[in-house]
Amino acid sequence: MAHRTLFPTSAHRRLAPLVVSMFFGGVALWVPVEKLFLAQIGFTPRTIGLMAATYAAVVPVLEVPTGILADRWSRRGVLVLANVAAALAVIVGGLSVNVPTYLVAAVLVGAYFAMQSGTVDAVVYDTLLEETGGSDGFERMLGRLHVSESVALVLGGLGGGALAAVASPRATYFATLPFLLVSTACLLSLREPRLHAAGEGAETRSLRGYLAVTVAAVRGQRQLVPVVALLVLATVLMSAVFEFGPLWLVDAHVGAAAFGPAWAGLMASIGIGGALAGRARLQAGASRAAAAALLLGGVSALLVARNVVLVTLAQVVVVMVTVVVTIVVTRTLHDAVPSDVRTGVSSGVSAVTWGVFLPFALAFGAVSERGGVHAAGWLLVAAAAGISGLLVARPGPAAVITEGPVVAPLAA
Repeated sequence: MAHRTLFPTSAHRRLAPLVVSMFFGGVALWVPVEKLFLAQIGFTPRTIGLMAATYAAVVPVLEVPTGILADRWSRRGVLVLANVAAALAVIVGGLSVNVPTYLVAAVLVGAYFAMQSGTVDAVVYDTLLEETGGSDGFERMLGRLHVSESVALVLGGLGGGALAAVASPRATYFATLPFLLVSTACLLSLREPRLHAAGEGAETRSLRGYLAVTVAAVRGQRQLVPVVALLVLATVLMSAVFEFGPLWLVDAHVGAAAFGPAWAGLMASIGIGGALAGRARLQAGASRAAAAALLLGGVSALLVARNVVLVTLAQVVVVMVTVVVTIVVTRTLHDAVPSDVRTGVSSGVSAVTWGVFLPFALAFGAVSERGGVHAAGWLLVAAAAGISGLLVARPGPAAVITEGPVVAPLAA
């Protein structure tokens, strides 16, 4: 009975190893206390911005090649390599004693992001196509993955904060390794979809031919431009809150024990957003306006809030809304591209995202160093304003690739 409840359809059962893998991979005990650890080894707000820019620079370089590798070789294999990169990042991070050594860990984190982003949602989308013949339920399925990851991140936040309080922030890095090992073992049992290899000439197509098909998949679809812009801005804002959100706690001079619960609350917002994404109706103007209002309210609160609870609530609202937007818009993007280049296109969009995040991170670090984290919060307001404008402007529908039934776009 429990098996049927948790995995009611063949698509759910087929993706079960991925759900479990993302859960164990999400138990990152070091993440909630990372900024505290960085302060201990000599980081400042400016060098934290440099660290974020370092991994943001690595991602665009590796994003497209690893997306091509996933489409032409194995999406499951690329996800396994991503976990290997994450494990190496944790080891190097835990051994770091200064800024330069930790920057090496940041490079490895960038490699992890490059290999995972785009690959997971491509696996989910094509599995649905193979099992059901269409993309209906994509938002709910991807949302389920986010809920699983969110629960793990909440547990990791609470556990990491507690472990740092009784031991040290450094210990949280090494305690994360067993969870990554279990995550990787789950990935090995995943039966990945093969639609990307079933396209006409997919197995024999040259690299040049693959790139030509990838470019052709998006060229001429001008209606995809606001969709991609919305996805890029929403992801940049969400990443900025994850990366720099703890600086509000550092600014408030709270103890190590406070970082765990605050981070756990922030991670819970991923699951809330994932659960809401399948029920969100962003086709309706009122829903988009409400999302924009919540987003602008959340980032505006960060300009003045100094209480830990208020700061956490504001960040939760921002992340929750951006998760909903990214999941819904991701389906719109996937509906417009064929399976044999799906990961490549998604990785290309992700590369653009990280290319935008790189100067954003450097600017945030510089402004925070000079004027404080609340002054740097205006950069979050600018990103939220761009997202809100695109939501209210109602980006047009993208053409749907008919590998399955035609589905409703983001804004009809």
